[in-house]
Amino acid sequence: MKFPAEVRQKFRSRIPRIAVLLALFLAHCSETLGAPLPEALQPEGVALNALTPRQARAYAEVLKMRPDAARALLQETATNSAGTLLVQDCLSITELMVSQDASRYNATIEAQDQRLETLEKARETGALPQYAQAEIRLHQAAAQVAFGHEVQGAWNLRQAYQQMQATVKRYPSYLPARKTLGMMQFFIGSLPEGYRWFLKLLGLPGSIAGGLSNLRAAAHQPNDFQTEAQIILALVEETYYKKPIEALQLVTRLSEQQPDNLLFNYLLISLNKKQHRTDAALAAYRARPGGTGYVPLPYLRHMAADLLLYQGQYATSRRENELFLKEFRGSHYRKDAYFKLYLAAWLSNDGRAADQYRRQIDAGGRTIVEEDNYAQRFYDDQQPLNRLLTRARLQIDGGYYREALVTLAGFHTTNTTSLRDQLEAPYRRARAWQGLSRLDSARLFFARTIALAGTAPYYFAPQSALQLGYLYQAEGQTSVAKTYFQKALSYPKHEYKNSTDTKAKLALAELK
Repeated sequence: MKFPAEVRQKFRSRIPRIAVLLALFLAHCSETLGAPLPEALQPEGVALNALTPRQARAYAEVLKMRPDAARALLQETATNSAGTLLVQDCLSITELMVSQDASRYNATIEAQDQRLETLEKARETGALPQYAQAEIRLHQAAAQVAFGHEVQGAWNLRQAYQQMQATVKRYPSYLPARKTLGMMQFFIGSLPEGYRWFLKLLGLPGSIAGGLSNLRAAAHQPNDFQTEAQIILALVEETYYKKPIEALQLVTRLSEQQPDNLLFNYLLISLNKKQHRTDAALAAYRARPGGTGYVPLPYLRHMAADLLLYQGQYATSRRENELFLKEFRGSHYRKDAYFKLYLAAWLSNDGRAADQYRRQIDAGGRTIVEEDNYAQRFYDDQQPLNRLLTRARLQIDGGYYREALVTLAGFHTTNTTSLRDQLEAPYRRARAWQGLSRLDSARLFFARTIALAGTAPYYFAPQSALQLGYLYQAEGQTSVAKTYFQKALSYPKHEYKNSTDTKAKLALAELK
């Protein structure tokens, strides 16, 4: 049994963001979800439904990404209790997934097996023990898929689903289970129809609406894992439903409340970067908490290298990416790092270093995440980049829209201009005008990109269609928006097809 490429790519492409959020796969919504719990299903004896204060403090240290502090707190708790075992597993899976260190894998899996065995033998009753079992099984499935053990991962995913479904059915008011269930419902439901058959075969049909409902319940009501639910919901709504302000407000507030929390700082950098707020993202990066007590997070350096590239600080950008490659144990984002190193050297007229970095793109790493896939396609295509268009792209990514328009004013097509460059020029102008809220100009250049593209295998036309769909949706022109979202889905092959198709599909579902 093997996960389809779409499932693997969608999971692995989110590793940096969701690794620290701890869980990854699950289930569908029962018809009884939210209904009153029949008395016959109430467990006998004392029900265990919450973490102890010390366990909760240890979990807070896990979210801060301070493993030593979390372990010290857990040493003074009941070692075989469900809450302690759950927090221990959250800690170990965080260290594994953030580091992407394959040497940790076997020990992590063995420790999870021991925790599951202990929970199965224990006599604790209530929602928390059942939830802990399902969550640990889920963590194990996530680790197995991430490190290529997909047969075992598929089996554990199915078991975790069944256990979590049973927990939700028996304890429908237990919000942590709603959190995990909702995340998995949304994840599975957002897969393109052509791939959902595989998860249905495992008994894992998804539900976008049900997933959002469950996530909102867990995010809006107090529970041990409310902060985690709030973050997951905010990231979903920011990425797929165009609610950037709400997500940024949440992580800004969390970061201000806990300036020593590395997870919150990471999210603040990431969301500012996604929303083209380069100066704010770099300020957050420079204010990040650090020290020997924190889990090393080299990916922060890779993000900082991008931000510095947007500003034209090429030497500093190269230094950050070199440190990322030196410190990071995983195989993802390596090709992307070498591609960005190539850009920094090339744009600063260091041709010799640029050639060396370009060769490294093909030398190592994997092409699971879209950024790595893009870098590899750049290497394989052997098509030179245009300096003005590349600089404009980086300026737009950084939120420097007026500067990008000045750069683009120097670009002119000739008889020898490649089709890719002919398509990129109007697309970049559209994104710059969109960033400046000059939407009539943005629509004009998006439409021009689509008209010029035909079926060319580049992302400029499908992204233009997606953005036009969003613009018309915001104006209430649902029929026009639907046409453009369907247009975005129609392109058979391009660099960002996975994420573009997912966003278009969810937008169409929202229109219904």
